Amino acid sequence: MALEQSLTGRSAGPMVNRHFFDRETIERIVDYSLAIAHEATPERVLDCLDDILARKGVLRVLGANRFSAKLGDWRRVELGKTGFIHSNVPTGWVNEWLAFVASGHPIGLMTARMCLAPFTWTELSRMLDPVGIDRWPFELALKYGMRDGYICPVGGRWVVAFWSPKPLAHFTQPGRGLLHIAASAAAIRLEALLGSDAGRIGSRAHLTPRELSVLRHASDGNTVRQIAAMLKLGEETVRSHFKKAEAKLGTRNRTQTVAEAMRQLLIV
Repeated sequence: MALEQSLTGRSAGPMVNRHFFDRETIERIVDYSLAIAHEATPERVLDCLDDILARKGVLRVLGANRFSAKLGDWRRVELGKTGFIHSNVPTGWVNEWLAFVASGHPIGLMTARMCLAPFTWTELSRMLDPVGIDRWPFELALKYGMRDGYICPVGGRWVVAFWSPKPLAHFTQPGRGLLHIAASAAAIRLEALLGSDAGRIGSRAHLTPRELSVLRHASDGNTVRQIAAMLKLGEETVRSHFKKAEAKLGTRNRTQTVAEAMRQLLIV
C-alpha cells in the first residue's frame, strides 16, 4: 500500500499528485519490463512503452540512443541504426535537434554519457545553469511544447529519454525508479536487437609516447618553454609534437587537443 501511494502520489495529506502513476499504469509498466524481451523491432520496443504512458499524457517516449565507445564522440546519432526517435515527437524538433547535434554540444547527451542516475530536464538546467548556445536545446523543446523530460542513462552504453508537455515538478522517486527500470529493460532489448557493432568502436588516434608526454605536461598547466625544459627538448620540437597531436585528434588548438586526449583516456 505504501509503495502504491508513493507511485500514484496519493496520500492522506493536503498535497495530492495524481499524475504518477495509477495502479493500472504501474502494473502495465511492470509487465512491460518483464515481457519486452519478446518484441521484434526497436520501433515496437518504444511503441509499447509509449502506449502505456500515453494513457495519462504526462510523459511520452522521446527515443533511445546507443553511445559510441569513443567517450568524446557526442555527435554519433545515427537514426535507424544506433538512435531511435519515437513517432510522437514533433518532426520540427527532430530536424532542428539533429542539425544542432551535428555541430554543437548536446548537453543532455553529454551529461547522460557521464551520469549513472536519471535526471529531468529541469534538474539538468538547474545543475548546469546554461547560458547562450547551451540554453538552445531547452528553448527548442519549449518551442515545440516539450516543457520537461526525463533522461535515463543505462550502463554507460544507452540513454532512453522521455518528454512531457508539463513540468515534472511532482515526479515521485518511486515513480522515477519504476520508469528507469522500464527504460533499462528497453535498452537491454534494443542492445540484443542491434547486436554487435564494430563501427561503434570507431577509430582511435595513435599518439607517440613523446606526443603523449607533451600533452600530459600541458594538462598540468605547463608552457611550451617549461615542457621543453622538463623533457630536455627544443621548444620547436615541443610545438611540432603539439601540431602532430592536433592533426591526429582533429582538434584546432592546444586546449582542445589536451581536452580531447583526456576524453579519449589517452592521458589522465
